[in-house]
Amino acid sequence: MRIRSAGAPLAQRIAGAPISWGVCEVPGWGHQLEPDLVLRQMRDIGLSATEFGPEGFLPDAPAAKAATLASYGLRAVGQFVPVVLHEAGHDPLPEVEEAITGLLAADAGTVVIAAATGTDGYDARPALDGAGWNRLLANLDRISAVAAEAGLTATLHPHVGTMIESGEETQRVLEGSRIGLCLDTGHLLIGGGDPVAIAEHSPERIVHTHLKDVRVDWAARVRSGDVTYTEAVAGGMYVPLGAGDVDIRAIVAALEGSGYEGWYVLEQDTILAGPPAYGGEGPVADVRASIAHLLAVAGDPSAAEA
Repeated sequence: MRIRSAGAPLAQRIAGAPISWGVCEVPGWGHQLEPDLVLRQMRDIGLSATEFGPEGFLPDAPAAKAATLASYGLRAVGQFVPVVLHEAGHDPLPEVEEAITGLLAADAGTVVIAAATGTDGYDARPALDGAGWNRLLANLDRISAVAAEAGLTATLHPHVGTMIESGEETQRVLEGSRIGLCLDTGHLLIGGGDPVAIAEHSPERIVHTHLKDVRVDWAARVRSGDVTYTEAVAGGMYVPLGAGDVDIRAIVAALEGSGYEGWYVLEQDTILAGPPAYGGEGPVADVRASIAHLLAVAGDPSAAEA
């Protein structure tokens, strides 16, 4: 039986993600911490669930993925799956079905789809024409149907440097496809969208949430082309929840007020120059701060103890 968060209080619906520890699928992203350290720290700060992380972070075999997480007392909630959706002659379903196999083995419930460009990294992307948009939207519906048949939920993740990054593009997906939305509060703001407005006006489409906080000064530099996305991440665009310019309180209030029962996955995209200094905590300190802020804005009495 797959893990569901329905009816659980918010404090039991907070999950981690390896990207907060600098673990990323992009070649040359930065120093990659060992899975044992990341998973131990997730467990030790009180997280009970995580997304899988990039290929190679966990074992390839589906059962081994689940067993590895279970050995640290963690559950899987989903997997980020970047696939090309817009190219003629390319079928994204085999890649998605492979991810579904792993998610089923780990009792996870969510396939988090990003509309990949077909190139490495997130610093540039092509423009979509009408035919490309039609293929992309049709493929999202195909993926949603295949996931539902397997008992999973498919979501579209707006992401900087993919074919769907802005608020306008996200709205086009909401209007042209049946797929659910993964509300990524950071990527939407960086792409020029308004995550608060989407949470308030389209809460029924939001089935998974990546909570990020970002600095708008860096976001503006990315949009203007002054810096690349990767340079902005390395420069500190992402910060712990409550330390940036995303209105986390308004987003959580809108979602919880609408009856949202999904996960809040904490993601603070991080690029590490090397391992944490001897005696230093490294990325885990920021994750701990984000947990405390989320519990505080949700009015959870345990926030004072976090």
